[in-house]
Parts: sequence; C-alpha cells; structure tokens
Amino acid sequence: MSTSDLIVGATVTEVTPEKPGFDPLQSSKPARGNVLRIIGSILLVLFALALLVPFAWMVLSSFKDSNEVFSVPVKWLPETWHWEHYIELWTKTDMVTWLRNTIVLSVVVTFLQVLTGSFAAYGFAKVRFPGRDILFLVYLGTIAVPWQSYMIPQYIMMAQAKLTNTLVAIIVLQAFGAFGVFLMKQYFESIPEELSEAARIDGLNEYSIWARIMLPLSGPALASLGLLTFVNTWNDYLGPLLYLRSRENWTVQLGLKNFVANNVDADYAMLFTGLTVSVIPIAIIFLIGQRYFVEGIATSGLKG
Repeated sequence: MSTSDLIVGATVTEVTPEKPGFDPLQSSKPARGNVLRIIGSILLVLFALALLVPFAWMVLSSFKDSNEVFSVPVKWLPETWHWEHYIELWTKTDMVTWLRNTIVLSVVVTFLQVLTGSFAAYGFAKVRFPGRDILFLVYLGTIAVPWQSYMIPQYIMMAQAKLTNTLVAIIVLQAFGAFGVFLMKQYFESIPEELSEAARIDGLNEYSIWARIMLPLSGPALASLGLLTFVNTWNDYLGPLLYLRSRENWTVQLGLKNFVANNVDADYAMLFTGLTVSVIPIAIIFLIGQRYFVEGIATSGLKG
C-alpha cells in the first residue's frame, strides 16, 4: 500500500467518525414537535372561526330584509344592503333609553363589585382575625347556591324597602359577589407579605396599605374582575325582568325581548340590528382589556 493511500484512509477515518451514543431517532423529535404545533395551531384557528360564525351571521342579518333572515337555504350575504335599519332602530324603539340604563347599571355595579371585592379580599388575605378561614369558606360556599332558590325572599325584601321597579334594586343586589372576593384574595396572596410589614413599620394602617400598595399592584386582577362583572351585568336578563316593569327602566336585553314580543309580525332584521348594537360595547371593552384579563386569570392562582 502506498503512502498516499494511507493518508487518504486516515483522512476519511478522521472526517467521518461515528459519534458515540448517536441516536438517529433523536433528530426526528424536533421535527415531530413542529408538526404537532402546526396541527394544533390549525385546529385552534378552525375552532375560533367556528365560534365567530354565529356572530358573523347576526351582523350580516342586520342588513337583510326580514324575509331573508331565515331563508332556506341560508343566504349569508343580503341581496340588498339595508343600512336604514340602524337609523330606524333609534327612531322606532327606545334604544337610547335602554342603552343608558344598561350602561348605568353595568358601570355602577362593576365599580361597587371591584371596590367591595378587593376590600374584603384584602381582609381575608392579609389580616389575621379569629375565624377568618371558616368565614371565607362559608362566604365562598354561597357561589354554589343557585339564585333561583332565594330570589323570592330577595324580591320581598326589595318590595318592603320600596326599591322594586328601580335601578337601585339591581345595584344593591349585585354590588357584592363571592367570586370577586375569591379572585382578588388569590391575587393578594401572591404579593409578598414583606411589603405589608414594611408599610406597617412606616406607620400605614390597613386601609392605607390596601389603597396605596395592594390596589396599584393588582391591576391585572382588578381588570379581570371588572371585565367579568361588566359583561355579566350587561347581559343580565332575569334580574331586570323580575324587578323592572316600567319602560323607562328597561335594559337593552329586556327592551329587545319586548320589542319582538309586542309585534305580531316581528321584524327580526331590526332585532339583529339591536343585538349587533348591544354587542359592540362589550366587544370594544374586551379588546381593550383582554391582555389584562388573561394576565389576571393566569396569575390569580399563583403564590409568591
């Protein structure tokens, strides 16, 4: 064998050695993971589109003629776009009054629930007093009690207080919520206790610690509670149905329901127009606060 053959053989041996412990299957795991992520993303997009289909149909139906709304087969796009439905909604119905009442209820109830929920949650999370844990469990247990089981006693109490047929009745009944206390308590417990102890050493009382330390640090949780409360109050139908009888006190949901019920030939195109208008404020608020909502829900169960 010549010297050149020995050099070439040594070179080949040095260039293509087999690494110890090399597993060909190991290199396919990243590729398999990427494929699974792509499939998962496609499924999530399809699921999101499926959820948006009813909303899209509602918005498109608001521009249709009444005969086209429930046509068979379904016509997604109207033959003629009836933009005048949005003008007639304000002239033929009391939509302005319904929106005003709904906005007042939603804003006031949201503010009170955030205020009372965060204040009570601070007491349960950071203040030590006898029976604290038992009282919290009892209060939290009220979430499991359906409203239908005690709505009649509540109505009797409101009637004796002469608050029926007023917006005040809805505000008083919904100003407190056990879920808000639970959500805020979980978030407060994730805030280090050292901050409260340092504030007490500096001379702050519990009210000042709650207002000046806890609330500024609890933006995501406050946004989550506020968003959930606002949406639930805005969409509430049974409460206004039970307590509000006068047309000037109706909310959007109650007004639209009576608009259809009081018309023999119901104009469903106008109904979908009203529904679209009623959904717009909720959509705007959710788009603005979705980042804080997701952050608040994700961190409310964590402890520092």
